[in-house]
Amino acid sequence: PILIVDDGSCAQSVAALTALLAGHAGIECLLLEKNCGKGTAVMRGIEKAALLGYSHSVQIDADGQHCAADIGKLVAVSSADPAALVSGLPQFGTDIPLARLRGRKLSLWLVRLETLSMSIEDAMCGFRVYPCAAMLSLHRRRSVGARMQFDLEVLVRWLWAGRPIHFVPTAVQYPVQGLSHFRMVADNLRIGFMHARLIVGMLLLSPLLIYRKFARH
Repeated sequence: PILIVDDGSCAQSVAALTALLAGHAGIECLLLEKNCGKGTAVMRGIEKAALLGYSHSVQIDADGQHCAADIGKLVAVSSADPAALVSGLPQFGTDIPLARLRGRKLSLWLVRLETLSMSIEDAMCGFRVYPCAAMLSLHRRRSVGARMQFDLEVLVRWLWAGRPIHFVPTAVQYPVQGLSHFRMVADNLRIGFMHARLIVGMLLLSPLLIYRKFARH
């Protein structure tokens, strides 16, 4: 079953989407009246999946970068460890823009600092399996970033909560006609403020994080 979350698209796009889905059983669309951001869209989708009785949600970005054929690989890992968040581990080709590659490396370094852990192998992949109940519980305790900071922040807070996470290699491409809704100034500012908050949180939680690290060894 497929749930498409439309995050406040224009009327023309909504009409095109509605026409495209007409007559397709097993596919439904959740329409958000105004643009709320990626994080909110993902959480609304997870809420809807939980209401429909599903224990897990496979979340995949709609920008054409990810390999849908690898859904089975992520689901298999999730089935083996249902309590875990399972994320794709991007295998990039030569088409990745250099600026994005550098940005991903910086983000990965920061989330590893914020978790005092090397267990995060990628921080920004938009192809994941989320346990619905655990995600909703995490979000109720501390609302995770509503916009583009979501992918990063949810991993940090997931590990802070002591929950398991796995990564599955998957191919990523950058389509020539691909469209990104990342706003260079506004979203980078939000991500910067988020990292500042998370570093403060890491300092407060550092005794617990260090204890867990040594306890595992």
